[in-house]
Amino acid sequence: MIKKIKTTVGIIILVAILLFGVPFGIKGEKFVTNYLNSSNFKLYFKPAIDSSKALTDQTLPSQILKIKNNHAEFTESDLSLSQGSWQHFSDLDGLNRVGQADAMLGSDLMPHKKREPLTWQPTGFHNKNIGEKSDSGWLYDRCHLIGYQLTGENNNPKNLMTGTRSLNTPMMTKFENEVAQYIKTTKHHVRYRVTPVFKANELVARGVQMQGQSVEDKTINFNVYIQNVQDNVTIDYQTGYSTIDNS
Repeated sequence: MIKKIKTTVGIIILVAILLFGVPFGIKGEKFVTNYLNSSNFKLYFKPAIDSSKALTDQTLPSQILKIKNNHAEFTESDLSLSQGSWQHFSDLDGLNRVGQADAMLGSDLMPHKKREPLTWQPTGFHNKNIGEKSDSGWLYDRCHLIGYQLTGENNNPKNLMTGTRSLNTPMMTKFENEVAQYIKTTKHHVRYRVTPVFKANELVARGVQMQGQSVEDKTINFNVYIQNVQDNVTIDYQTGYSTIDNS
């Protein structure tokens, strides 16, 4: 009975977040870590992002939660262009898991060669064919924290995590595409941060927080948490193994 009450309260809180955003005064990263990462429930969804519309012009699917009303939390010093374009990846932790990735994105960082196949096995990468439940047929992708099209970082262990197909495409890719198109068109810069969110010593992240803000103007500004889930699949985040719901 108590578990049922807790789950109900959690769902009510989540619905309020989807409608009104994260409560004012709660720092987005702390909120994600303390609440979303420890939640007991899982959303089932049908991914639906209209690639013809800007992210600000459409309702985001339930897999994506807005943080701080979808406004990035960068400080004035974070937005400084004194160092030009750059990128930084956290060292792998004791479990070989990735950490936060930061960048000041610019056109000079974008790759000019074809991407090579990925070979690194991120933690929890126990992939399986799930048929029509994924557009690629597979449950997992090797997800770049900072997309290859943005900086050319490819087979870097510090930039790859185990993510569901829906997390990678279309969810993360939509934000990456919009940022890439903006940079190519304007030659301006975008401050960018992707934070994988792990619970305790689990090997698969529960989701990622993505933040982006254009520096020279106000065109790009987002702050979202994307859940690492796949429709009709139950994931054991401790190991990366999964069970398909065929009901």
